[in-house]
Amino acid sequence: MTIRPSQMIPLGTKAPEFTLRDVISGKTLSFSQLKSEKATVVVFICAHCPFVRHIIRNLVNLANQYIPEDITFIAISSNDAESYPADSPENLKKQAEELRFPFPYFYDSTQEIAHAYGAECTPDFFVFDSRLHCVYRGQFDDSRPGNQIPVTGKDLKAALDSILESKPISKIQKPSTGCNIKWKS
Repeated sequence: MTIRPSQMIPLGTKAPEFTLRDVISGKTLSFSQLKSEKATVVVFICAHCPFVRHIIRNLVNLANQYIPEDITFIAISSNDAESYPADSPENLKKQAEELRFPFPYFYDSTQEIAHAYGAECTPDFFVFDSRLHCVYRGQFDDSRPGNQIPVTGKDLKAALDSILESKPISKIQKPSTGCNIKWKS
């Protein structure tokens, strides 16, 4: 496992459009079909990464809290499933069903979407405002496997609360840290 920080794309970057198949429903959906008029969270995750497994239950709880506030959550896995079969679409679906994901979970088999977003690690978070400009990119919180800091989602929550309260989002944003995306050779 190679640990990597997120790239921290420039704030204001426009959300790249995509169309992918949701491993949960089997439906092909586009970003434009799913985006919210308030905010859209795009998170790159996978099934096998210990950093994702460390926060995933809290991410599901946080999504369940903010989806009723008209904030959309979209999860994408871009790992090479041939080299990492734990991240195959079938295993992603099992993960989503076991944890009761309240959001679609896409498999980016070509890895084009990860490249378009500048995703580097799992988990890697991007929040886009109503105009689809990136207003937050960074960590869920300061917790990491083994560091004894509780998983709270405070950094992502602060960004989402600022959007809901029509307040500016802090420009001080810490990169996410996790397993590198498993790129195809």
